[in-house]
Amino acid sequence: MSDSVWIKKGGTLSDKSACKEFGLTQEEIINAIKDGKLQYRKNYFHGNPYFRLLRNEVEAFVNEKCGKNYLENKKVEKELAQVNKELRKLKTELAALEQRKIELLHNIGG
Repeated sequence: MSDSVWIKKGGTLSDKSACKEFGLTQEEIINAIKDGKLQYRKNYFHGNPYFRLLRNEVEAFVNEKCGKNYLENKKVEKELAQVNKELRKLKTELAALEQRKIELLHNIGG
C-alpha cells in the first residue's frame, strides 16, 4: 500500500480515537493487528506510545464485525447529538435575548 494514505489528512486515526469513535476495545484493535486486518505505525505523543491506524481499514473491520448498518447508525447518532447540542445552545441564547428584551422594555417604560 502506498505511503500516501498514511500522510493524507483524515486517512489515519489513533487507536484511542478508533475506540471512542467506533466503539472498539483496545483488545479488539490489538487482535485485529495480530490477525493482519489492521496495519499500524507506532507513534509517540509526549513520550506516550500509540498506534496510528488507517481509517478505511478500521471502518472495514467494524463493518465486518458489526454489520454495515452499524457505521451508518453511528454517523446518524453523532449528527443527531450535534443537532441537539446546537439546539440547546440556541435555546440558551434565545432565553438570554428574551431576558434582555424585558430589561430594555422595563427601562423604556420606567
